[in-house]
Amino acid sequence: MIVAYTIERVRLAVAEARSRGLSIGLVPTMGALHAGHVSLIRSARRECGFVVVSIFVNPTQFGAGEDLERYPRPLTKDLQICEEHHVDLAFAPEAGIMYPPGYRTWVEVHELQDLLCGASRPGHFRGVATVVLKLFNIVQPDLAYFGQKDAQQARIIRQMVQDLNLQLRLQVCPIVREPDGLALSSRNQYLDSAQRDHARALHVALEEVRKLAEKGERDARVLRQLLASRIAATPGAVLDYAAVVDMETLKPVARVKGEVLVAMAVEFGTTRLIDNIRLSIATEES
Repeated sequence: MIVAYTIERVRLAVAEARSRGLSIGLVPTMGALHAGHVSLIRSARRECGFVVVSIFVNPTQFGAGEDLERYPRPLTKDLQICEEHHVDLAFAPEAGIMYPPGYRTWVEVHELQDLLCGASRPGHFRGVATVVLKLFNIVQPDLAYFGQKDAQQARIIRQMVQDLNLQLRLQVCPIVREPDGLALSSRNQYLDSAQRDHARALHVALEEVRKLAEKGERDARVLRQLLASRIAATPGAVLDYAAVVDMETLKPVARVKGEVLVAMAVEFGTTRLIDNIRLSIATEES
């Protein structure tokens, strides 16, 4: 496995792979790799001839008072995981490589970036879109892999790819969960034992919403209230938002029909967790 710390080294390795007729797959990560990331790597390995994993804690997507300084950075372990899963190239740049002195350019996807998590974390998705576009330009992948847990991020990146006429295909892979349903996240390690036990409430609440929708409930307000009430009853949990939104616009819906995202963000102390499910309702019953 090649470990690259510079843009030039990445481009050289990718060019060599392309000269051998290999397709390029990119898995962008912030490191602290877990089974969710591994699922993305495995998908890329199945579908691409040359797999690149980026490991970069992107400072521009963290707001004031967020967890940039304490975000886990176990690079040695991450590189070992990449090697074990047959990654061809790991790109682990320093911040100064991605944002050199005098850097002034930003990417924004208006409207989509201001909803849900964007309302609570202003500027977050500007940082995400910017670093992802930079990674796309550096690696020039044929396919790029993201997780459904970050559903808003995936939707924003899809819009960016469409609007900027980028020549690549996005693969959004299913959420990987712990046995009790908690969505895997690098931030889960911040939770103490009590918080970790209570955090399963997110998945439990979302599954209750799924079951209620399967039974015919179409009033989005009822589904949102169910989520809010379940989190309110969970010790130590503080609800940031519970939302039932259209998958394309990410705007709230009154009735559940078509492709709908049910999403939530919950804080346990200083740890912010997100989770979601998708509902696909072909027709609305009379």
